[in-house]
Amino acid sequence: MTTLARKPGNRGALAMLYVGAGLTVIAALSPFIDQATTTVLADHIRKGYPTYGTGEINTAVTAYAVLLAVVGVLGLLGWLGTVWAVRAGKGWARWSATGLFAIALCIAIAAATTKDTNGEVGLAPQLGWLQLLPCVPGLAAVVLLLRKAG
Repeated sequence: MTTLARKPGNRGALAMLYVGAGLTVIAALSPFIDQATTTVLADHIRKGYPTYGTGEINTAVTAYAVLLAVVGVLGLLGWLGTVWAVRAGKGWARWSATGLFAIALCIAIAAATTKDTNGEVGLAPQLGWLQLLPCVPGLAAVVLLLRKAG
């Protein structure tokens, strides 16, 4: 019986896992980068809540940044744990990767589409849809791992 680590093609799955981890870091850092450069999130909040003052907008931006950073750290732990499991040849790695992908996809869709009390999406669309980007290599990794299961 060939272990998961020795199955041909797992190099591709591992590459996708590393790409996904990198994109997760970018997505997690995006609100902080935005805060220092383009202020898309602050502008989005200001537009949705015109009565908010600077302090309230900054509080909302910080809350989103912290939330996305926590989700990003948890996501990165998931990526690295999956990399470890695949490299160690753990048979359950493909199922763990599938479960983590499903959870990540649900969280990313929620981040991109959840409406705030003002009727608009809460997170600026550019940042919300960026949360879905790591799911693309995640899907590729799951497909590669499941394809190699047979």
